[in-house]
Amino acid sequence: MKSDPLHELRGVLASSKVWLREWIGEGSDVLPRHLPTAPRPSDDELVPDRTTRSIVTAAETLTLEAVRDDLGDCQRCGLCAGRTQIVFGDGNPDAKILFVGEGPGEQEDLRGLPFVGRAGELLTQMIEKGMGLSRSEVYICNIVKCRPPGNRTPLPDEVAACRPFLDAQIQAVKPRVIVTLGRPAASLLLGEEVAITRARGTWREYRGIPLMPTLHPAYVLRKYTAENRRNVWTDLQAALTRAR
Repeated sequence: MKSDPLHELRGVLASSKVWLREWIGEGSDVLPRHLPTAPRPSDDELVPDRTTRSIVTAAETLTLEAVRDDLGDCQRCGLCAGRTQIVFGDGNPDAKILFVGEGPGEQEDLRGLPFVGRAGELLTQMIEKGMGLSRSEVYICNIVKCRPPGNRTPLPDEVAACRPFLDAQIQAVKPRVIVTLGRPAASLLLGEEVAITRARGTWREYRGIPLMPTLHPAYVLRKYTAENRRNVWTDLQAALTRAR
């Protein structure tokens, strides 16, 4: 797929301006490691090519199998060069709750399934113990479907290439609730750069679907405090209640 460099540049510049204003306003004196991704495009801009457009807009007949077939052996961005395999998604195609993370890690890249490493083990415990559900009852996917080198944050062009397929997955599953895991997923779907420690636990909305931002399991593993564990449990309980 050929991208429009001018369009991408405008998106990055607009996102950077918003980020810079917020950074200056908060009085921070330390630059973050990654700039935010570009702001959420319009519905027309979400679709990278004609083939994807036909699938994404066919809401009545859209299935996860059709989305995966359309993704194919994706070569739409540079992440394809370093991947072992595409990590599409996993779980119940009719799930009431859909989880969205950032991108595959090493174990996910090797096994072809999302959230199967250490963070994935914690997510499974969060689902089973925190919500009383089996992992197979929910649906889990990521912003990008290929592992970024060194598990870095996906770049704007990589996010843009995968975005139509994430939207199509959401459209196919039709969840009652979306739970975003970590800052990148929340920022992408909300169309604004968020501080996840402040945004978590507050109900938002994505295309008419209630959205609950919460902490990424990897963050919880790094900062395994009683407060963080309690916050995630509270968020998941709220999501479960809303889904029912």
